[in-house]
Amino acid sequence: MRIGIMGTGGVGGYFGGLLAKAGHEVTFIARGEHLKAIRSHGLKVESVNFVSFLIQPARATDNPADVGEVDLVLFVVKTYDTDSAAQLMRPMVGSQTTILPLQNGVESVQKLSRYFPKENLIGGMTQALVSIAAPGVIKHEAQYKRIVCGELNGRETPRLKMICEALKQAGADAEMTNDIEKTLWTKLLHIAPLGGMACATRSTVGALRSDAEAFAMLRRAMAEVEAVARAKGVAMDADVVDKATAFVNSLGPGSMPSILRDVLAGKRSEYDALSGSVVRAGRETNTATPLHEFFWTCLKVVDSQSK
Repeated sequence: MRIGIMGTGGVGGYFGGLLAKAGHEVTFIARGEHLKAIRSHGLKVESVNFVSFLIQPARATDNPADVGEVDLVLFVVKTYDTDSAAQLMRPMVGSQTTILPLQNGVESVQKLSRYFPKENLIGGMTQALVSIAAPGVIKHEAQYKRIVCGELNGRETPRLKMICEALKQAGADAEMTNDIEKTLWTKLLHIAPLGGMACATRSTVGALRSDAEAFAMLRRAMAEVEAVARAKGVAMDADVVDKATAFVNSLGPGSMPSILRDVLAGKRSEYDALSGSVVRAGRETNTATPLHEFFWTCLKVVDSQSK
């Protein structure tokens, strides 16, 4: 397949690297020093638990018009760059192109459908602890390398099978789902409450777990997400909050949500795609979300002062 990676950060660099290594014609859309390094020295993927590798030469550009129409776009920019990136990548999208967003939150398809027909879009979710370690270098730091894909209508289509199979053969833990909305909301229930609590307290996971009242508040924030999802008609598991709690308990005490890392570094964060999406859905369904209203409002002020 001809594949465009729209946003060569940790997620795009890692999964795009796997696909390039597997023999697909992959072009990485990047910028700045990261782009220069990829062009000069290739894209290096360092993995703690799996094989490290180098893609050299690597196709890379900052102009999607140089690429032309592709079969698949992995849309992996930060959520706050969605609108600008969607307009920029138009030259890569034809009538037969599939766009697979692998972003945080639950609003990616809704936002992308402003620019492209829904027939071009499928839903996607990823779990992978990856980051840019240095220009041209992607670091994969955990066992997770999961991607879940699903058609918006829940059907199992030939293109969905083809994309999942390509990802599997490349080394990703890829799977199909007939309910991508449930998958996305379940992930949001994990990451939005934890990110909001961590940012509000400037605390690691271990610190949050050690305070009974804080941990109880975290569970209430999870319950808010569950209530909103159910109000929207999403078939959440009955024990979804307990499962999310077990996940938090499985994390190392020094673990820190990526949103807190961004806030502490003075960078822009994805607060609006996390608690913001909960607040918007709550208002839409007349469901109370007081904790996420608090997280979202506070982080909006913090974000306005970011670099």
